[in-house]
Amino acid sequence: MAQDDDFHVPVLVDEVVEFLADSPGQGEIMDATVGGGGHARAILQRIAGSRILAVDRDPEALARAGKALEPWSGRVRFLQARFDEAARGAGIFGPSLRGALLDLGVSSRQIDEDRRGFAFRSGEAPLDMRMGDETEGGPTAADILNEWDEEELARIFREYGEEPRARRLAAEVVKRRASQRLEKAQDLLDAMSVVHQRPLSAKEKARVFQALRIQVNDELAALETALPRLRKALLPDGVLVVIAYHSLEDRIVKHTLREWSQDCVCPPDLPVCACRGEALGRLLTRKVIRPTDEELQRNPRARSARLRAWRKAA
Repeated sequence: MAQDDDFHVPVLVDEVVEFLADSPGQGEIMDATVGGGGHARAILQRIAGSRILAVDRDPEALARAGKALEPWSGRVRFLQARFDEAARGAGIFGPSLRGALLDLGVSSRQIDEDRRGFAFRSGEAPLDMRMGDETEGGPTAADILNEWDEEELARIFREYGEEPRARRLAAEVVKRRASQRLEKAQDLLDAMSVVHQRPLSAKEKARVFQALRIQVNDELAALETALPRLRKALLPDGVLVVIAYHSLEDRIVKHTLREWSQDCVCPPDLPVCACRGEALGRLLTRKVIRPTDEELQRNPRARSARLRAWRKAA
């Protein structure tokens, strides 16, 4: 049974542990998005002799995870890094991991803390949305809204938020910022209200805020970089588990794992195979795994979670 913590309620814990337990006994398991340490704690409790490399870009998350995992301190090492930079940051340049976990998205604590600017619950929340801290640099959501051109804003809203009024919303943002900089969540919500001409639903708000968060943190590009790096870091028979919460993330994971599991990836019209000629591993999840109704009753925020797992070839 999953245990809750006050930072983040871990999702699909039993499934994560089951897949990672069936991996080679040597080497660390990298939790590349450790958050509050919920998944890592379950792994340490339930997989005998397991060792964790706990990674997160958010120093607050690492501090919380450190407290949660203190009883197993001799079996854990910590690293502050983005998940796409985790292997290199840990000094891993070849196969050494028995398993790896990517739990994508935003933690409950990040959502609930208004100062992080991930949610639209408080109109006074700053439009920040950076998963790390100010030392990482990079633009905030406010920087993007106030400085990027209309075409780029429309692309973000359309591609990452699947917002049908993307172009109109981008135009409204540009119009408003000409007289006053958009700094708070309410500034963006006001622009959205003008475009929709009616009260906004929670889903309509969420998809635009999510689109900005994805752009601020370069999440899709980071995922595309991280997956092959984690594959290379896995020992033979090592297991990779990914939990995605957005259709774009899940599409990248699904297509990548399927491609790795094919013997031939040449174009169909090529008369002779010119690719690697053998699969890099095999899928452990033929269909995506979602939370049960029982889990959703305990943790409604898990409703969009989708788990996929893959094993590296021996």
